[in-house]
Amino acid sequence: MAEIILNDIHKYYGANHILKGVSLEIYEGSVVGLIGKNGAGKTTLFKIISGTESYEKGELFIAKGRRVGVLDQIPEYGPDTTVYQVLDSAFSEIYELRDRLQILAKQMAENDSPDLVRTYGSLQQEFELRGGYNIETSINIVCNGIGIDKDMQGRLFNELSGGEKTRVNLARIILTDANILLLDEPTNHLDINAVEWLEDYLNTFKGTVIVISHDRYFLDRVTERIVEIEDGVAVSYDGNYSKYAILKEQRRIEQLRHYEQELKKIKQLENAVKRMHDWANRADNPNLHRRAFSMEKRLERMKEKATPKPKTERKLSQSFKSGLFSGTEVLSLKGIQKSFDGRILFENVNLLLLKGDRIALLGDNGTGKTTLLKIIMGEISPDVGSVRMGPSVRIAYLPQIITFEQPELTILETVRRELITDEETARNLLAGFLFTGEDVFKTVGNLSGGERSRLKLCLLMQTGINFLILDEPTNHLDIASREWIEEVLEDFEGTILFVSHDRYFIRKFAKKICELEDGKLYSFDGDYEEYRAWKRYDAQRKKDSEQTAKHDKAKKDTRIKKPSPKAIEKKLLNLEKDINFIEQRLGEIENEMEIHAADYKRLEELLNEKQSLEEKHESLIAQWLEYQ
Repeated sequence: MAEIILNDIHKYYGANHILKGVSLEIYEGSVVGLIGKNGAGKTTLFKIISGTESYEKGELFIAKGRRVGVLDQIPEYGPDTTVYQVLDSAFSEIYELRDRLQILAKQMAENDSPDLVRTYGSLQQEFELRGGYNIETSINIVCNGIGIDKDMQGRLFNELSGGEKTRVNLARIILTDANILLLDEPTNHLDINAVEWLEDYLNTFKGTVIVISHDRYFLDRVTERIVEIEDGVAVSYDGNYSKYAILKEQRRIEQLRHYEQELKKIKQLENAVKRMHDWANRADNPNLHRRAFSMEKRLERMKEKATPKPKTERKLSQSFKSGLFSGTEVLSLKGIQKSFDGRILFENVNLLLLKGDRIALLGDNGTGKTTLLKIIMGEISPDVGSVRMGPSVRIAYLPQIITFEQPELTILETVRRELITDEETARNLLAGFLFTGEDVFKTVGNLSGGERSRLKLCLLMQTGINFLILDEPTNHLDIASREWIEEVLEDFEGTILFVSHDRYFIRKFAKKICELEDGKLYSFDGDYEEYRAWKRYDAQRKKDSEQTAKHDKAKKDTRIKKPSPKAIEKKLLNLEKDINFIEQRLGEIENEMEIHAADYKRLEELLNEKQSLEEKHESLIAQWLEYQ
């Protein structure tokens, strides 16, 4: 059953035609990912569905009785409103039910009318079904998952940061008991643990979800359908983001084939018309002219209905000029400690980076990741410990918020000033970073986040760096901009240390994981999927240990029989064989995907097999770790 139906929706902002006939059906219980470039009209479509934005043409239907929860703009609250009061406001309708029940209870004490009793029973049932008896429990569950502690609950909402307000608003939306959730970039201000909690919540949510997100890993985990807003219309793809990427390329190739076939027919018909006119002129034959004019009309109809030429995304055509590097040691941190306002942020931090390392620095918000990067960069000093760079290290830093010294300058002027080069060289360089034509005359202060990142990388790549530090390089960027950055970094031969909540990016680049937790730095040698498997195993091990401790306390004589060393060795050998087999097959699949790049039916089969094997590999790694 369709819960939301959009039929030929058109929306203008002045002369700008944003939505050009969006038609879409969203079915009950589905989780739909809404994607598109920044400015494509995704948020506008959300506002239309929620009723906060009008539209010039079309029809919108929402199933009767559905409650819609929207995460987009942060509501205004009074100056004395606490975070807990904001969260509690999610239950306003339930509190109204409670008040009605109290009034009815008083009326029933004076009058035992059957109608009153029936009404009371019906309202009480609704009150119970909507969680009226579990409000406090619901608040605690959601707050624990999203990371809103008791201290934060007592703070004034208007004193929170923008990210904290977004987090609280997300929690409020979840608590509203809505049937339909409209979530606009819900992961932007969440750490990885909170994002994973949200994924688990959405995967068990019985209602309908439409989510705008540039987080590809998140889209893979929660969505069953992707809708892309492109050129003002909606195109739907069944499956998660990875399936969408395959299906879109398949559709592009099919469209290109139709375009080329139609173009060939049009050229043939044009030549036939030309020949027919030529013959008619030579023979002075009116009948041939009439046939030629008839063919021309047919030709015009073909051109009007012709398949448009599919767009091909422009690719970056520049690579890093890597600086020479002598030795293997890039960076050494020994015994680093940093405190703020008497509170130790982290202590005894030790880290060794070697040539070619690609390390992800993870940790919850507020654990000190950016502070540690600034210590490495020399922007702030540690309270205790030492920072040592290797010989001939040339370091560059890409911060979360990219600024330029002279924002009033154009892109072209900035490049010429920074690199001290002529206009022709600067233009050729910028063209490799997709800045062409009039783009080069944009002022850098008015660039989008993706454009700032591209320009900054353009400048950094010319300096011969060999050690790159990135702080949330993909934050607030659309998918296309994220892919541009990834494309650039793939060819970088130096060392990379980065902070990121973008798990797709982490999975792609990290060869080692470091995590700041409880003031300590923990290192894990392995990629992100191995790290996740280990984290789950470690969490389960701690849980089992706690349960065992409780059990042992109740039954002190209970003994757990451990497997023999020989049995453990045998189990490990079998696990390693299975792991090696899967890793070998995964390598074969990667090769096959390159070979069958144009066969998208086979590509889809390979992708399904790859996902299944990766899940199996993750499980085997967890088992292997258990026996260590």
